[in-house]
Amino acid sequence: MSRIRFEGLTKAYRGAVALDRVYLDVAPGSFTVLCGPPRSGKSVLFRLLAGLEAPDAGRILFDGRDITATPAAERTLGYVPQSFALFPHLSVFDNIAYPLALQGVARLEIARRVAEAAELLRIGALLPKRPAQLSGGEKQRAAIARGILKNADIFILDDPLVGLDFKLRERLMDDLKEMRRALNATFLYATSDSLEALTMAQDLAVLDAGRLIQAGPAASVYLRPAHVRSAELIGFPRCNVLPGVVADGRCTTAAASFPLAGPVAPGPVLVAIRPEHLIPAADANADGVGEVMLIEDLGAEGVVYFTVAGQSMVTLLPAAQAAALDLGSRFAYALRPGTAALFSPATGQRVGEAQAAETALA
Repeated sequence: MSRIRFEGLTKAYRGAVALDRVYLDVAPGSFTVLCGPPRSGKSVLFRLLAGLEAPDAGRILFDGRDITATPAAERTLGYVPQSFALFPHLSVFDNIAYPLALQGVARLEIARRVAEAAELLRIGALLPKRPAQLSGGEKQRAAIARGILKNADIFILDDPLVGLDFKLRERLMDDLKEMRRALNATFLYATSDSLEALTMAQDLAVLDAGRLIQAGPAASVYLRPAHVRSAELIGFPRCNVLPGVVADGRCTTAAASFPLAGPVAPGPVLVAIRPEHLIPAADANADGVGEVMLIEDLGAEGVVYFTVAGQSMVTLLPAAQAAALDLGSRFAYALRPGTAALFSPATGQRVGEAQAAETALA
């Protein structure tokens, strides 16, 4: 399996920067997820990796070998784009087999490999059908089967579950993780859905406006965001981000005031608080009291939206605790000690502690 390295990849379209000096290492055999909002550069990075476009600057290395100028047909990787891109006049079998047919692979070998891919994705019964006869999930499975048909040790999946309902996405996420184990390959996967990213990722790379904000093990990126945008983009419900002021060894915000574990320069900061780190408390032990504005029932848990001094906040509570609250009621809460993260308002970067080793800032 190949180690992939992006070195300073830059791409612009008509003067608009799509990728801005991206540096990223992808370990062999890993399941690396690129997460970021639409137009953050995920698809552009994948097209450059697949050889469908050329970067304006920077290099792509496979095991130290520069393949930036290598034609797409000579790159040993499989690619599943966002769109299904199935030919309506061809059967599912012929759609999956099409890339191999273009390469002149023998018909018996094509049949064998199509059957293997179909079995892996459980679509063997669909092979004689046309795309118009398939559901959205079945079309997506066919597109993925075509993408993995190539003899490759690197597979690129560009937001392959977009537009599918939650239950179907959940099943396909399990299938894709099993497929990676079966193929023993490196997977790069892009999504705008941070919950999907955390569910799928072994390693996580966060992109925003063409810049790589942070990269590392998924749990580390979630628990120790290195940039305020990483805190905002990764996690559900959304992270609470609010202005604060550091003075005399404490940080004070509209929601809470808390002591700092280490030295932080006095002055304004941005404070990120994960919803699960705000817990119900008796008034005597509360860091603040808010007014409940909305409660979303998630079954075992409830998402509670409330306001404190005009600041909108959100917390995630066990269902019983959420059910005990009413719209307009008081919500007294405490901040779990040591859980808030501080960032520079000027740069967005984390302050007050050494950056994690896995952090990658372009």
